[in-house]
Amino acid sequence: MTHSANSQKAYELAIEKYASMGVDVEQALQRLKSVAISVHCWQGDDVAGFEDNGTALGSGLAVTGNYPGRARTADELRTDLEMAYSLIPGKHRLNLHALYGEFHGPVDRNEIGVEHFQGWMDWAGSNGISLDFNPSYFSHPKANDGFTLSHPDAGIRRFWVDHGIACRKIGAAMGKAQGNACVNNVWVPDGYKDTPADRKAPRERLAASLDAVFAESIDKSYLLDAVECKLFGIGSESYVVGSHEFYMGYAISRDKVLCLDAGHFHPTEVISDKITSTLLYVDELLLHVSRGVRWDSDHVVTFSDELQSIMQEIVRGDYLDRVHIGLDFFDASINRVAAWAIGTRNALKAVLAALLEPTEMLRRYEADGDYTGRLAILEEQKMMPLGAVWDHYCEISGAPAGSQWLEKVRDYETDVLSHRASHTASV
Repeated sequence: MTHSANSQKAYELAIEKYASMGVDVEQALQRLKSVAISVHCWQGDDVAGFEDNGTALGSGLAVTGNYPGRARTADELRTDLEMAYSLIPGKHRLNLHALYGEFHGPVDRNEIGVEHFQGWMDWAGSNGISLDFNPSYFSHPKANDGFTLSHPDAGIRRFWVDHGIACRKIGAAMGKAQGNACVNNVWVPDGYKDTPADRKAPRERLAASLDAVFAESIDKSYLLDAVECKLFGIGSESYVVGSHEFYMGYAISRDKVLCLDAGHFHPTEVISDKITSTLLYVDELLLHVSRGVRWDSDHVVTFSDELQSIMQEIVRGDYLDRVHIGLDFFDASINRVAAWAIGTRNALKAVLAALLEPTEMLRRYEADGDYTGRLAILEEQKMMPLGAVWDHYCEISGAPAGSQWLEKVRDYETDVLSHRASHTASV
């Protein structure tokens, strides 16, 4: 029997196995096809960008590792992304930061325009990829003291407000061109290393600055504004201006999308438990799926319990149309294309696992007070043939099944990445 025949037989057996628990595999795969993960561009170049302003990565961000082959230009990054997308089943989005424009000379953050991202928009259009966007409030001389939109200096605040306004115009142009909304996510690093004497004033300034950034009404079919909270960061261990409570209130009161990053809370907190709570009060969520190891370390996403819980909560709540799933990790210690493939494929596997869960059976047990049955099925579910369904999905999507993708990455490293000049990573 050939490999393909074996794979088909395994898939047919998996259909029978899931059907015995009341799960329709074909229906699950149809829903999975509609899930578009927003793949982050910054894994490909260690968050360096293309500004050439001489400012090192900072404001609480750091990348460790020195694996050869980092993308040094927009063209190299796009080539690497095309390789990564070819390894991932389905059609997915790309998440860009403002510092990834093609500037061809000095252009400060408050002066960027759509023209600096036209190359990305043309590339995205020709590849059928939709774009998301982020203002870059870090790695800039005016962010070196740890404050941007909440800075006590009105001139510096104005600079960053203008950057935010420019980014909304760029995101709206992207959304209009691609025919669906570009999610424009605002995160600022503002905070204090040690205990502040005044927690109130910076938050008042941040709220006023955000109001100024969002003052112009833009059609939501082009642009969705999101705001991202954080508990602590490097250099802001004691106080972050944009806390969860701050942005939860801001998102509700200003009708914005709330962004939850898996690494932006206390290490004992999980965002899977926040999804159903927050969606009672905001229309949509943006998730930055990451993996913290002891802290917000942004490791490559693995098929962890928390990743599975996040996707279970989205599927169980029927939130696939209200939750935007983005990735946020950067690891320079391994092949960067492989990092994209591993993290994105794992995110999709977790969605598939959630879609294959016998949710109705579990709810019935729970409603009947049969917690023994609920626990038993949850545990039996872990041994179901998810891999056979995943391999089938990869094959019908034209993506490598199993670990076949790794050989393609090895070949790409030999043929392309190894010819790039070596570099020294930021940390």
